[in-house]
Amino acid sequence: MQAQMKQVPRSRPANDSRIIVCWSCKGPVESGVLFCPVCEAVQPPGQLDHFSRLGLEVSFDVDQKMLDHRYFDLQRHLHPDRFATKTPRERVLSQSQATSLNRAYEVLKDDLGRADYLIHLQGTEVLPEGCCLVNDRKLLMESLELREALAKAKTAVEVDALARRAAGDIETCVGQLSSMFADDDLEGACRLTTRLKYFRKLAEETRQAKARVAGG
Repeated sequence: MQAQMKQVPRSRPANDSRIIVCWSCKGPVESGVLFCPVCEAVQPPGQLDHFSRLGLEVSFDVDQKMLDHRYFDLQRHLHPDRFATKTPRERVLSQSQATSLNRAYEVLKDDLGRADYLIHLQGTEVLPEGCCLVNDRKLLMESLELREALAKAKTAVEVDALARRAAGDIETCVGQLSSMFADDDLEGACRLTTRLKYFRKLAEETRQAKARVAGG
């Protein structure tokens, strides 16, 4: 009976057929797989984008359950116990793979991190940190007014009202970002990403204000 070839965990989408050379046996390896299909040596993480690393299509609308499933399945194959008897190089490469997967997962599971990353990926001159450069006077004034109201809040009821407003604005921003990315409107996406950053920060400040009024 012919031996069944071990299924090699992959991180890139199945339609990617770029070939690299295995560092161990020098055989051909499809880009994005964790292990060589011939010698089963773990491969370097390579220069994959976060979506490809987790086998997902490039999109703002990520299925969180699928993201979790892909991440935990890939990490399971990289558990340190599996490499306890391997060579030092394989242990280093498995750790590098795990680190790259962790980084990709942390970015993609977060709406703001995913938006920033998509803006950078899609070729705009504006890097993720550049979306913080605000020339939207309306947003600046709105943010200032909300922070002043938060600073003046004396009761938990007042703080809760501002927290609900921030949460509502965050939800609205995320919904609008989905449409902007679907329409390839990077300028609009960058504007909304900046707005999302402001309201995420405000939401954090409301949590601190709750502790302040509770202690006062």
